[in-house]
Formats: sequence, C-alpha cells, structure tokens
Amino acid sequence: MTDPSATAAARRPGEQALTALGLAAPDPDPADASPHSFPGGGRWRTEIPSCEGPEALAVVLKESSRLDVPIHRISQGSGVWMLTDAEITEMVEATAERDIELCLFTGPRGTWDIGGSTRTDSGGAGLRARGHAAVAGCVEDAVRASGLGVKCLLVADEGVLWTLHRARAAGLLPADTTLKLSALVGPVNPASYAVYERLGADSINVPSDLTPDHLTEIRRVSAAPMDMYIEAPDDLGGYVRMYEVAELIRRGAPLYLKFGLSKAPGIYPYGHHLRELTLATAKERVRRGRLALDLLARHGADGDMAPLGTRLPGALNRFEISS
Repeated sequence: MTDPSATAAARRPGEQALTALGLAAPDPDPADASPHSFPGGGRWRTEIPSCEGPEALAVVLKESSRLDVPIHRISQGSGVWMLTDAEITEMVEATAERDIELCLFTGPRGTWDIGGSTRTDSGGAGLRARGHAAVAGCVEDAVRASGLGVKCLLVADEGVLWTLHRARAAGLLPADTTLKLSALVGPVNPASYAVYERLGADSINVPSDLTPDHLTEIRRVSAAPMDMYIEAPDDLGGYVRMYEVAELIRRGAPLYLKFGLSKAPGIYPYGHHLRELTLATAKERVRRGRLALDLLARHGADGDMAPLGTRLPGALNRFEISS
C-alpha cells in the first residue's frame, strides 16, 4: 500500500499565484485521502474506452505510442455480440502484445431491446437485462469471449454481475476473469458501491458528477477499484474534470482514469457506417489522456501510477455463494 500523503502534497492548480493574491485555498485534510492502492503498488491506472473493434484498437495503440500515453485497460461498448471471433481474437492478441487488459461489454441491454419503458421519460429499467433471455445472452457473450482469451467483461445489470461472479467461482469462467461495472449503472453512494463489490464487481464505474467528498465517503467502506470518466461522453453529462485529476486520485484511489470524449456523437452499436467517426474519436481520446497526464505531471502528482501490465483488483469483499 502506498502513502497517500505523496498525492496530498501535490501542487494544486494556480496555487502559487492565488496565494500571492491572498486567495489561497485551505490545506487539504489528510483525513480525506483514500488509504487504498492497487495490489502491487500504485494508486491510479488508465483506460481508453469506446474502442470499437480491431481497427479502432490499432489507432489507439499507434497514438498511445506516439504521444507516450501509458494504458492499463482498453474497453469496448458495443458488446461481444457485435464482434466476430476473428475480430475478438485480433484484439486479444494486439492487447496481449502490449500487456494491456481488454474489456468487452456483455450482451443485450434494455435500451436496445423491444421494451418500451426505456423510451419513457422515467427511463424504465435502463440498461438492465430484461427477462431470462437477455441474461442468457449476456452469459453466452461472457463464455464466448473468455474462451477467446478476453479476461475482462463489462456488465450493466446486477443480476448478470452476480451470475457471472458465480460462474467464475464455479469454474465456468477463468478464475482470473475480472468483472467491470458500467458507467451507465454506476452507484452514487457508499452503500450501493459496497453492494456491487459484494456482487462480484472488480472495478466499479461511478458517475462523473460525484464530488470529491462522495469519493471519500465511498472509500471509507470499500477498497474496490473505481473507474471514473475524467471527460465524460455527452450522454453521461459531458463533464470535463482534468484540473481535478490529482484530487480525484487522492480521494478515490485506487482509481482508473477513463479518457472519454464530450461533444462527440454516439457510436454504439458500432458498424462500418460509423468508421470515420469511430477512428477519429478513438485517436482524440488518447490525446485527451495525454492532456490529463500532462496536468498531473505539472502538479507533481504523476508519480504514483500502478505498474503497466497490472490488472487484478486484490482481495475484495463478496457475498457468500450458497451451494
């Protein structure tokens, strides 16, 4: 476990000039800092989301090399079912060469099926898997993807999460499979965060409108890795929080920094008709990552990154699985 005081001592944006003008902010409270880190050391990892297929992945890998952006995880949002076996295998091999975790979304979700409630003002059940058939589709995706070498699965339904956790415990999925909770259903309080951890989540995407105080509240009850969009897509609010990155790490570690993109059209489910947009936005997400990492470096808060190639979450709390 690393010392959170290293991040706490980082220079805050505008600190010297504001102090000279008599506008200094109060010193950070050491009690607010997360005491947790990733196993093997480090308090933050990086993720490039919305990487929809081998061609977009190649763009991300090339741009990350050009801009020297370290990547721990690359995720996809359209779903396993939108990729051929050959495409999945190509993505698995390309990420394995760079020791990057590949995360693919599982199966049907409520916003895409025939249920009308998600199109009402209330949003209905949202992304959840409606009925047994949708759960079965998610499980089918998980088994197929893991059989092709995918080690991280993205889920958007608590029942699917618990089912895949049970499948992992029963040996139906590899024991080192990690389960990632989607930003589209992310918890907004410490009680729900702890429940998702106990249901089997290995990293939990919280909404990008949570305050630093909210992150501290969560960290008082759970050490499960947290994912957070530093820049969120418009359908998740479009928030751009680059100047807060050091404080988000200080409060929320262990934290995946997700480099999304606002003011960009949606690309799910991806197909060739969206090719140019998908490749352009994939490249720009990497550039956004470079901007955020440059800010961390200027503020002296970039020295606590987890080693590249690390992916496991460490020991987490789980509900007991009955026989």
